[in-house]
Amino acid sequence: MWGAKDAQPGMAVPQVGCAQGRRSGLNSVAPPALWIERPEIKLPRRNRFDRGVARAYTGAMEIELSPELQAKLERIASQQGRDSKSLVHEAVERLVVYDEWFLRQVEIGLAQADRGELLEDHEVAARMENLITRKQRQD
Repeated sequence: MWGAKDAQPGMAVPQVGCAQGRRSGLNSVAPPALWIERPEIKLPRRNRFDRGVARAYTGAMEIELSPELQAKLERIASQQGRDSKSLVHEAVERLVVYDEWFLRQVEIGLAQADRGELLEDHEVAARMENLITRKQRQD
């Protein structure tokens, strides 16, 4: 079954919502030209300690992993002929890139909703059925 977890950066995905209004089609996942100001989204304020840490940051970070996770990490790194440090770096980089992409997609969807570009629930269901059918044919 295809879902949001299957979407990758650079992939066109339907931007849909369940409400009355104009209908929207597929939209590019390119980031918006400017971030849309959303006063209802409150981010924590930075304080003087945050700024001090940012300036003193050396680039090194230490994390604690459970013995089970450490063993899995080392096994995967060994299978790939890599060290675990590079594997962790790649995993964190993928997470950060995905998170940035996801937040851009949320902003795009919110902007569409603000403009009234929404789909009825039966239209969302029909699109999902089409996506599932196409995915099953590919497999």
